Amino acid sequence: MPEIALTLPDAFKRAAAAYHAGRFEEAEALCRAILRRKGNHFDTLHLLAVVRSGLGRPQEALASYEKALAIKPDHAEALNNRGVALQDLKRFDEALASYDAALAIKPNYAEGFYNRGNVLQELKRLQDALASYDKALAIQPDHLNALNNHGVTLRALDRLEEALASYEKALAIAPRRAEVLHNRGNALRDLRRFEEALASYEKALVIAPHYAEALNSRGNALSDLKRFEEALASYDKALALKPSYAEALNNRGVALRSLKRFEEALASYGKALAIKPDYAEALYNRGNVFSELKRFDEALVSQEKALAIKLDHPYAFSALADSALKSCDWARTAELEGELRAHVTQRKSIITPFTLLGYWSDSALQLKCASNFIQDKIPTVPRPLWNGTAYRHERLRIAYLSAGFNRSAMAHLIAELFELHDRSRFEVIGVSYGIDDKSEVRSRIIKSFDQFLDVRQKADGDVAKLLNDLEVDIAIDLMGYTQDSRFEILAHRPAPIQISYLGYPGTMAASFIDYVIADKIVLPFDQQRFYTEKLVQLPDCYLVTDSQCKVADRTPTRQEGGLPEDGFVFCCFNNNYKITAPVFDVWMRLLQAIAGSVLWLLGDNAGAQANLRKHASARRVDPARLVFAGRVPPEDHLARHRLADIFVDTLPYNGHTTASDALWTGLPVLTCCGETFVGRVAASILHAVGLPELVTHSLVEYEALALKLASEPAILQSIRRKLDHNRSHYPLFDTDRFRRHMEAAYLRMWEIWQRGENPRSFMVEPPR
Repeated sequence: MPEIALTLPDAFKRAAAAYHAGRFEEAEALCRAILRRKGNHFDTLHLLAVVRSGLGRPQEALASYEKALAIKPDHAEALNNRGVALQDLKRFDEALASYDAALAIKPNYAEGFYNRGNVLQELKRLQDALASYDKALAIQPDHLNALNNHGVTLRALDRLEEALASYEKALAIAPRRAEVLHNRGNALRDLRRFEEALASYEKALVIAPHYAEALNSRGNALSDLKRFEEALASYDKALALKPSYAEALNNRGVALRSLKRFEEALASYGKALAIKPDYAEALYNRGNVFSELKRFDEALVSQEKALAIKLDHPYAFSALADSALKSCDWARTAELEGELRAHVTQRKSIITPFTLLGYWSDSALQLKCASNFIQDKIPTVPRPLWNGTAYRHERLRIAYLSAGFNRSAMAHLIAELFELHDRSRFEVIGVSYGIDDKSEVRSRIIKSFDQFLDVRQKADGDVAKLLNDLEVDIAIDLMGYTQDSRFEILAHRPAPIQISYLGYPGTMAASFIDYVIADKIVLPFDQQRFYTEKLVQLPDCYLVTDSQCKVADRTPTRQEGGLPEDGFVFCCFNNNYKITAPVFDVWMRLLQAIAGSVLWLLGDNAGAQANLRKHASARRVDPARLVFAGRVPPEDHLARHRLADIFVDTLPYNGHTTASDALWTGLPVLTCCGETFVGRVAASILHAVGLPELVTHSLVEYEALALKLASEPAILQSIRRKLDHNRSHYPLFDTDRFRRHMEAAYLRMWEIWQRGENPRSFMVEPPR
């Protein structure tokens, strides 16, 4: 560029005008031309540094600031701007020193305090950052960027209402500031005000349609509202603008998982990790999808990587423990067991209550675990929708909530109860948030309800409002803390009485659940101190059954089942994660003692099968004596029970539906009674079918009785005849009797409530 003919002041004005007009390259050229004439011109050196920062060249900018400050070392603005360049270079401590030097010279410098707050944020000194923004705003209350970042810091400190107030002040000054609208949406989402968050993101996108971060956040809000297809579209728009946006790819994977599109979810996580290999959240989420696909070995690897990167990840340790359990990796579960307790007691991370059930028979620990979990998921319980209104319905209005109104173990148990409810006294509503698999049992369940509501695409709060609008008297959560549960629906308190039943065998530790349905065996009243819910004991057994449950007429041959024609068959169709080393040791000793015998197990997943065979070999038992049954239709599965000689139960987690199924088909069940709800269910079932002699109270007793039954065919045959008689004469499979007991429990709860009394534990007396 030719030398400038203008005077130095005019040349500088021209350079400054180019900078302010956004013509940075022109401004830089003009500054360099001035400096060729006068190399120590402070204002030009300073401007050149600012221009180079704007061009994304912080190292060159820093060099110019150093030259300018060599001329005027006490220039506050130059020291402040030098701090910005150092911050861009990630030299945060030096940046902080530069801001402090500027503020020592100019104590009322709002911009200096604002920038100082920014670097303190980078250094994770959030309280100090907040104080710095406060000082900036005390000097300049309308400092828009300080208001915005003040809100960001408050949000990081979990002071969400204050963060929201800061954003509102910023928007009062600049209503069309897209970044502030986006950040406001984030605070609203953290406050679980999902509809308002979505509206804030959409306002930002009207102003800035190509704002990829807002599109990603909009997708998150739509996911919160269970509008997963729309969320997916929002993530895709963000990725069209920013293909290397790892966070959007991760969130897209979460939405795909919610839609049960697992392979696509894996692909999305894979792309996120190709961009950002140390992305702990994507590794954690990918591990969860591997788990859904029963690829537990791969899930373990993914969760281990997540933890190696982020030791304090709030959920990865629980997922790791779950995968180890489900793959029967007992060396790993033994390592994790003690640490799992520490994670619960010291709240080192959040352990899923259902995972803990397979590790520890400790009621106090289970309570602590559930308490940690619910506090993490719902830190602030929403304002109750039910306002104390006393409903006066002709019939008691009850609603059952579940994801399992399809081909599931729950539906297999409970369908007949819905059909049998006394419609002269009860109006029965089904609230379904699980998949519609078009199955026969789903069709049967839909017909069994007076109203059936498919709420899959409704947000939790909207479902709760629907229940409240319907004036439901009693809401029964059938899922608890099991997969696909949506316990937050009842957190909104849509009904005066709310109950936990069937799905989760433990306390939910949730203030919004009033009662848990149990019986005197699974939950004696001395367990009340470990439950936040009041205990309701049914007279026979808490587990409902379906007396219409179909068993295929044809029994397969032993050859078809891969079983020996004459050998004794020990059977356990419990999920593989319930099989633990101490119980397996007993089983292997039984195989060694009974020549030609086999152990018939459910073929749950390839990893567990391989590990169980290894465990057998390590105990000097031919792995071929473990026979794995594949998945077949329910009627055929029940029919093949006839091929077994005895069902041997697991501990600390008993068979529940599986034990009931075995007895329904005429197969005796041998159990060992455990210390907590999950380990006492089979004992309850056996008492209800009149076979208490098959309940043992130690593994030594359990092994001895199993050996006796396998060795003395006459005794086992006698028990089979007794079971054949008792199935039609004892309470377990008398569904209408169970229905009367359950209805009596509901009516008793309602009477307690109508008298204005607090929920209390009670035992249901059998109606005469």
